[in-house]
Amino acid sequence: MMRGHEEMTVSGPRRSGSFNRPSSVNSSLRRHSFSSSYVSHDLGDDDTESEAVSEAGDIGDRALHSSRNSESGMLRFSVDNVSESGVVVPILEDASLEPIGLSSHKTTALNTESTLPPSTLEIISASSVGGTVQQEDKKEENEKAIPWILEYISCLSFLSLFGILGVIARYYLQKLFGPGVIGATSDKSYMYLDLPANMVGSFLMGWFGVVFKGDIAKVSDNLAIGLTTGFLGSLTTFSGWNQKMLDLSREGRWVFAVLGIIVGLFLAAYSIIFGIETAKGSKWLKKRFGRDMKFTNSICNWNLDGFNSYLKATVVLLLILLGVWGICIAFETKEFNSSSSNAELLLACIVGPFGVWIRWFLARLNGRGLGKKPVLKWVPFGTLAANVLAASLMAALSTLKKAVNTTTCNTVAVGIQLGFLGCLSTVSTFIAEFNAMRLSSQPWRAYAYATSTIAISFALGTLIYSLPVWVRGYD
Repeated sequence: MMRGHEEMTVSGPRRSGSFNRPSSVNSSLRRHSFSSSYVSHDLGDDDTESEAVSEAGDIGDRALHSSRNSESGMLRFSVDNVSESGVVVPILEDASLEPIGLSSHKTTALNTESTLPPSTLEIISASSVGGTVQQEDKKEENEKAIPWILEYISCLSFLSLFGILGVIARYYLQKLFGPGVIGATSDKSYMYLDLPANMVGSFLMGWFGVVFKGDIAKVSDNLAIGLTTGFLGSLTTFSGWNQKMLDLSREGRWVFAVLGIIVGLFLAAYSIIFGIETAKGSKWLKKRFGRDMKFTNSICNWNLDGFNSYLKATVVLLLILLGVWGICIAFETKEFNSSSSNAELLLACIVGPFGVWIRWFLARLNGRGLGKKPVLKWVPFGTLAANVLAASLMAALSTLKKAVNTTTCNTVAVGIQLGFLGCLSTVSTFIAEFNAMRLSSQPWRAYAYATSTIAISFALGTLIYSLPVWVRGYD
């Protein structure tokens, strides 16, 4: 009984405070930033929880749509509405609905200042409410002044640049941990080449996609999207993981293939847990010694979502993106016929952003379910479709390389696999959704989702790649 009273005491003020947040803090992206580390097992609305776990990784361009047209009455979970006791507190997006206990909370707050003259209280109340209203009106006008096309261009630019960085980081992690340097991974082992990148990306997803996503979004929603969907989604790759397991099974190394699937899932899942726990520790240190962290606090106070800063940032991002593409294309024309790995990396940087864009658009399917009366809302169909599609296309290109077997075909195929398909598929988002389901009231969904994604991708890959190689006898 005492435990329940403590939870109500702690969560009460949080609930009331969330209704009075400025729109810049309670933005659409932060409303959808479901903290997979704080899922309560006492949620009564299974449909709401199902939608929330499905949206744990990404919701695509719905974040931009909902920032203009909020879905009133819908419940969302975020890192901002978690009480100190770990209880998840739902935030109603319809601000006109007053939460239970809000009136009493206001009354208590006023009674503590009852020693002041009534006129003073009226002046303080009027000035604070007026100032808040003016700030909110100014913010709303600022948001409405941003055209939707500018929002899309800005977001796509963030995704592109961070996606290219993710491709480059994944490529060099392959080289670092591969046979040429450290030798921890290889093509012939269940410790596959992309395993370090998947682990690092999942770890960082715990930091920037779960614990600190709300703080990053206070600076810019698009920055948070670019960092998580763009960089971390492109740093990790599901299609590369699936293809290495297909190569092992094609060679008859079925034990290694099974071990590669189990070890890959386990290490990625533990990496995000380790990331969440260390990030929470860092957040505690920031809270404990916050007064001495002036630089960090000043960064958190930045806001790039105003119209002027939004426009400037978009122009700068576009110029940088066009410059990067121009440099890559110029060097690619010189390196293309050299059959070097540089040619493959340059091509990957050129085509990688297109994979990120498609995955981002597909993410709008997460949390939507199937049918007019949606069912299976807990399944992130957008992420599932991106991973299965990329794995199938990866298998098709691998078959093409075997069939054609020329230097030009190999360079183009590897560049597309490394860039476009590596960015189209993702492990970081997949594992964030897996972790959210695992910590929900129905943890079996996590294993059902992971098993379905892996089984469908591996089965289609076997039909597209392994079977033709066996039948045709390709080397």
